[in-house]
Amino acid sequence: MAPKGKQQSQKQAASKQPQPTEYKTIGEKRRAEYLASRALQVLHDTKGWDGLTAAEKTAYSTFALLESEAYTTWSAPLQKDFLKLVDQLKIQQPLPEPYPLGKDRRGNNIEDYTLPQYEAWKDDEEKLRILKWESETFREKWAKQHYKPSTEPSSADAEYIKKCIWEPETTDLDFEKVDEETRRPLTEEDRLHEQKRRAEIVKMESGKQVGRYEGDPTWDDVTPIPQDDGKNPLAAIAYTDEYAEAISYLRAVMASKEHSPRALALTSHIISLNPAHYTVWLYRASTLFALTFVLSDELAWLNEVALNNQKNYQIWHHRQLLIDNLYPTISASREKVLELAESEMTFLTQMFAEDSKNYHVWSYRQYLVRKLDLFPSQCEDPSELRAVEKLIEEDVRNNSAWSHRFFLVFSDPGNSTQGSKATEVDPKIPAEILDREIRVAENAIYLAPQNQSPWNFLRGVLRKGGGS
Repeated sequence: MAPKGKQQSQKQAASKQPQPTEYKTIGEKRRAEYLASRALQVLHDTKGWDGLTAAEKTAYSTFALLESEAYTTWSAPLQKDFLKLVDQLKIQQPLPEPYPLGKDRRGNNIEDYTLPQYEAWKDDEEKLRILKWESETFREKWAKQHYKPSTEPSSADAEYIKKCIWEPETTDLDFEKVDEETRRPLTEEDRLHEQKRRAEIVKMESGKQVGRYEGDPTWDDVTPIPQDDGKNPLAAIAYTDEYAEAISYLRAVMASKEHSPRALALTSHIISLNPAHYTVWLYRASTLFALTFVLSDELAWLNEVALNNQKNYQIWHHRQLLIDNLYPTISASREKVLELAESEMTFLTQMFAEDSKNYHVWSYRQYLVRKLDLFPSQCEDPSELRAVEKLIEEDVRNNSAWSHRFFLVFSDPGNSTQGSKATEVDPKIPAEILDREIRVAENAIYLAPQNQSPWNFLRGVLRKGGGS
């Protein structure tokens, strides 16, 4: 055990040791360190030359030479002697004036950071730098492995060329400069890792989530076209980030007239966000036809969309375009036409189960009857007439079903005058058909005398037959 006197002397010596200065901010610390390295300059500025002692003047003059670096032009022996004098006088190498640290991504002054905050910020910046380098390396490698040379690069390819993925003045990739790692084919795992990396970069830079397409390497060759509402728009639409990004990529692929599987997937995504977007439906149709897509698969997908969006009319126009495109390929086979009709009518029955008076569905049903020749006189089995009878039996007040029956009977090309208006007398209508329809209306009236639908139907039948 150390003697008591020795312990006291050790404590006194420790208490005389200079305590480290605590700084509130990194800006304060950097400024203090700068001034500490220029203590002789501060002394000179405070006392003036005449106020300095002889020793202080010698030290200050030596400091001034050290800061100006004028001694570096001297001979080696003189430089050696000068630096020896600097050591003897314990003159600190002057630090350069601190450069502004600027603001962070949230607009805060970095110089106002506490020391722990500043160290954390530096760590994040280094991490971000590494992530960006890794991402850029991935992009270059992805481009070299997936870009297909062509004699006339499209506008979508221009960005690749700018980044020198192609060697200047050539049409072939320079694989001589590709190292062994670059030659290794990228895998799906690599792509997914890059998506996570990009998400982290965006989050670190902006605090936002990375966009679905911004983070997907398969869209790297597309430069999105953002919404342009002009300067100071009066009422700019507040799109969600997800929707705004998807639409910006749609504008880009439409501008380059790209019809590809990824463009088709893009339209599916946008439709899920906004099924009323008429333009995206039209572009989807043109992409389908360009890809010679299996339209039966598209109809199956469309069924789900329609069931989830009962009042959307764009869906039915798109469906009509599909049938218009499909019909010429099967029109020579009545069997295939009837198979399509049965499939479509089965789906329409599902729609009517949700809303038996859906105007868009009834309009499309009339289109199908005309397009696929489903009028009673055109079919051995008048299934369409039976189907509408069933709907009327289920709801005798369904005016839409009554209207469709009137259309089926009195627009049938085999039993009516083509072009005859609904309110015009048509002498071509067979008497037995008129009698049948009168009986149908009368039976419905007996069931519900106050129901206006069969009365209106009866009035139309009598008018067609020339009655008052």
